[in-house]
Amino acid sequence: MYKYSEYDSTLVRERAQQFRDQVSRRLSGELTEDEFKPLRLQNGLYLQLHAYMLRVAIPYGLLAAQQMRKLAHIARTYDRGYGHFTTRQNIQFNWPELEQVPTILDELAEVEMHAIQTSGNCIRNTTTDHLAGVARDELADPRPYCEMVRQWSTFHPEFAFLPRKFKIAFTGSADSDRAAIRLHDIGIQLVENEDGELGFRVFVGGGMGRTPKVGKLVREFLPRQHLISYLEAILRVYNQLGRRDNIYKARIKILVDALGVPEFSALVEKEWEEIRESSLQVTDAEVERMQAFFAPPAYETLPDSDAAVAGMQAEDTPLGQWARNNVVPHKQSGYSAVVLSLKSYASPSGDLSDKQMEAVADLSEQYGFGEIIVTHTQDLVLPDVRSDALEALFTALVDLDIATPNHNRLTDLICCPGLDFCNLANARSIPVAQEIRQRFDDIDYLDDLGEMSLKISGCINACGHHHVGTIGILGIDKRGEEAYQLMLGGSAGHDASLGKVLGQAFSREEIVPALEKALKTYVKLRESPEETFIETFRRLGDKPFREGVYGA
Repeated sequence: MYKYSEYDSTLVRERAQQFRDQVSRRLSGELTEDEFKPLRLQNGLYLQLHAYMLRVAIPYGLLAAQQMRKLAHIARTYDRGYGHFTTRQNIQFNWPELEQVPTILDELAEVEMHAIQTSGNCIRNTTTDHLAGVARDELADPRPYCEMVRQWSTFHPEFAFLPRKFKIAFTGSADSDRAAIRLHDIGIQLVENEDGELGFRVFVGGGMGRTPKVGKLVREFLPRQHLISYLEAILRVYNQLGRRDNIYKARIKILVDALGVPEFSALVEKEWEEIRESSLQVTDAEVERMQAFFAPPAYETLPDSDAAVAGMQAEDTPLGQWARNNVVPHKQSGYSAVVLSLKSYASPSGDLSDKQMEAVADLSEQYGFGEIIVTHTQDLVLPDVRSDALEALFTALVDLDIATPNHNRLTDLICCPGLDFCNLANARSIPVAQEIRQRFDDIDYLDDLGEMSLKISGCINACGHHHVGTIGILGIDKRGEEAYQLMLGGSAGHDASLGKVLGQAFSREEIVPALEKALKTYVKLRESPEETFIETFRRLGDKPFREGVYGA
């Protein structure tokens, strides 16, 4: 795990001190809300429907146990006893008092955390695969490169006020994209060239929201030493040519579409030619220094546990169900990675209480090496669990209500806060998610449906990623009433695709029954239980699903 340098610590402490002064001037009336807005956004503070919301950065989703304990303390002391883990691998506190936010930032700085660049038109938190460092299908750990990007982009003087917010994601896997890189402004995949040299495949122009786009390949192989200079070139082109006259057309995806990939790439190459041999080059020494922060922990030498875990997964028991869905193979013999589901029936997706946070911190030390990963699907991962401790861990997770065995199943759904919290939303999403979990609470049925993703957004801004769900639900305003569109066929993986709206919108009372009809149609039409929902949809198209849902 990256440890702050003296420079990092000074920067974060001074930023917190600056914001304390800015808050004081706002509370005294010296600053109006309009004057205060750009200052608070630079520190991750939003004004939501009912209160301020503070978004805290968790770079590439990696938390130490002591950091999780600090988040629990903040939730208990300054909020309402819980935090909300987001699709950007961050955490949000929905109810802080304005005058207490500087103190929260001071406390975050104590454990090397902050809220810098979690909002505003800047480069946001760089994300990656939640199995980075432990995945068997990983070419190399992408987190050292994420950290390089974090350091390069933090307070970058040229990119502090971009045309619009900017998001970058990495994956180290050739086979499966668990970081949704093609749905980002820049998506980067670690690859090797014919000589076995490590480099990057670069996609640009992905994103969701009002105009969803799948990212375009702009460079097949970027040598490792040029990572930062090439990113700088892309951002320079975007900063110069991105639209600032229309907020809805300001993202880089619009620029890439307007210019076309050949012209956009040519502009980047021209800009890059001027800086590629500059001090922005990534040296081998810097790579080695950064990799040292993410060196594997002190694993014990253990026998292979694949057969034992497979035997556990074959059991027709709650433990077996959980092991089948929430235990992931590890690259180190004798270990497993474990998904902690934040998708129980008792709370919204991604919510975790202060007591649960403290317990997870304890479990990360008891059953691992004190690290916790936040996923972009609003769950947590304990990355280094001895496989012979899985049963004991499961028992502890059951007591904490974070052992729902639904990873990559229908009820492992992403859900934005919606109209219950957000002043941009058109419809409520949390009640819909809760009703879906209650309606489809039979794990055998979920296992029969197989792997799928359900994503719900309360508005077209797509914080719930509805465009790339196998099934997506979008809340809209229909003549002053909350309504919901049903979308099918999305994917956030290497085979990224955008879902299609099936037909006319449904009322609040109709949307869950409509979802059930779509599922029944899939079960009826699939060629075998092994054919997934998206495979059936891609094979047949939307017509039979439309007929099954609307009866037309």
